[in-house]
Order: sequence, then structure tokens, then C-alpha cells
Amino acid sequence: MHLFFLLCVALTGSAAWARSHLSPFSLELVNLINKANTTWTAGHNFHNVDISYVKGLCGTILNGPRLPEVAHDIEGINLPDSFDPRQQWPNCPTLQQIRDQGSCGSCWAFGAVEAISDRLCIQSGGQVSVEVSAEDLLTCCDDCGMGCFGGYPSAAWEFWTKKGLVTGGMYGSKVGCRPYTIAPCEHHVNGTRPPCQGETETPKCVQQCTDGYSLSYPKDKHYGRSSYSVPSEQEQIMTELYKNGPVEAAFSVYEDFLLYKSGVYQHVTGEMLGGHAIKLLGWGEENGTPYWLAANSWNNDWGDKGFFKIRRGNDECRIESEVVAGTPLN
Repeated sequence: MHLFFLLCVALTGSAAWARSHLSPFSLELVNLINKANTTWTAGHNFHNVDISYVKGLCGTILNGPRLPEVAHDIEGINLPDSFDPRQQWPNCPTLQQIRDQGSCGSCWAFGAVEAISDRLCIQSGGQVSVEVSAEDLLTCCDDCGMGCFGGYPSAAWEFWTKKGLVTGGMYGSKVGCRPYTIAPCEHHVNGTRPPCQGETETPKCVQQCTDGYSLSYPKDKHYGRSSYSVPSEQEQIMTELYKNGPVEAAFSVYEDFLLYKSGVYQHVTGEMLGGHAIKLLGWGEENGTPYWLAANSWNNDWGDKGFFKIRRGNDECRIESEVVAGTPLN
């Protein structure tokens, strides 16, 4: 039995919830959340999928190895009330991007390469604008975990500093050295993508670029100078985002998160499905509720065009507990 499966075994919620457990894709659960009138609105993102498929997307092993912590000197720093890097660095197109991990628990790799891509662009003043390959990280990092069956964000960033990562765009894009090879699947009833099945086997580590790409595999590599953990205090995370760009964060996914559509997510009800990693971009406040702005890797038909907001400052679902980042070498 896969360790990943054991890690994603659902934990029971409250006794009341256990007695009246609603399907995580049901209209009843949508109505229950919306009637609770909290800070977010629920709706359907997944229509023809099994819960085992969604558990398979939660591919981050929580409480894994930790990178050395790097703290900012925040004395006297004047942070804005809201910050969106898409406006701050408009010449970095990857900040706008939502990727799709397909039927693979590769969120740990996606959160890393998305933030790395952004940081390469930000640090270079827009001169280095590339999509770093999730495929390369997913398939070639032996120390990162179990590929499509789960991994460690901290190990992903360390791999970037030690071995480097080549470029590679989304499935079918033909962008970069090693584009993603796992097809996106159809969350909705009527769509053109194949149906969402259980976990896909991890593709092989192929250390060469696709035919026709201009650079060789070794020449295409981008390296990190350092990788580190960000302290869990919100001012530390905000300062890191403000100075250096997006980070990767891991958190606990509960059934109600699957139904997120808009507003500021906070856990209302439902069982825990597993650990998940995402790209954290910025922050703000909505109707008096402080939030983090994040990009998911479940395609742009999930949530708010692929993005979501999650409550900030109270370690909601552990979102502030495992933040990792790094600085580019080039």
C-alpha cells in the first residue's frame, strides 16, 4: 500500500458531521456552506470525478524535512494593505499562469516550479522569462518523495539549488525543453478533455530536451543559489512576497475546499483529504477578512479562474506553517 494513500486517509470530523456525512460533491454540501454565511461562496468545480481522484491530487507530505529558516529584519518595514505581484511585475507573464497537474499528486512540484519561474523573471527585471519544468522536477528528483504519489516541497527547492531545472511548459504546449506529459482531465460533465481517473504512474526521468528544442538539456538548466524556509509569522511571509516574489506553501485540504468559488476560504466542514501545495502570491483584505492570494494547479476552471483566497493570520489549515522559497543563481 502506498505511503501516500496512508497519508491521505481521511480524518474524521466532528461527531455531528460524521453522523450526517454529505458527499463532497453534493448540492446539499454547497447549500450547507453557503447558508453558514461565512467569508466565501461554494459551488461545483468537479462534476464527474471520484473522491479518490481528488485525494490523489493532494500530493504533499506534510511535516516533512525542513530547510534552514531565513528571517527578514522587519523593524520599520512599511508593508501595503494589499499586494498583488501581477500588478507589481506586469512584465512577468508566469505570474498570471494557472497550470494543471493532471491525475498526478505532483502539487509539490508545481508549487515550486511556478514560484521559481516567477522569481527568475522578477530577479532579472523581466530579462529571464521562462516556464520552469514541472516534468523535470517531478521525474528526476529522487529525494523529493514518490513522484505522482506525493513529495516534499522543501526537497523540491533543494533539488533546484543542487541539480538545477530545465524549462518546460504545460501539456501539449511544446514550450521549453521538457513540457509536462500528463494530460489535463475533464472536471466537468461536458468538456473536451479525457475523464479524471486515479493516480497516474510517474513518468520517467529523461535527461534530454524534446526534438527541435534549440538548447541541450545541460545548457537549458536554471539553478537556485539558496533555498530556505520562511518563518510562519504573517509579517515574515508578507515581507518575503513583497521583496522576492511568490513562495510555495503547503496546507491541509478538507472536503469543503473542493467547492471553493469566491471569497476568502476558511474551513467550514468536511473531512481532511490530505496535504496540498500551492503558489502563494500576495495578500489583501476582503470585507474585513485578511487573506492570502494563491494559485492552484487544478486548471483555470477550478475556483476563481484557478486562483483562490485563504484566510490570513490564523494559520488557516496550516497555510502559514510550511512556506518555502529560494533565490535564483542566474
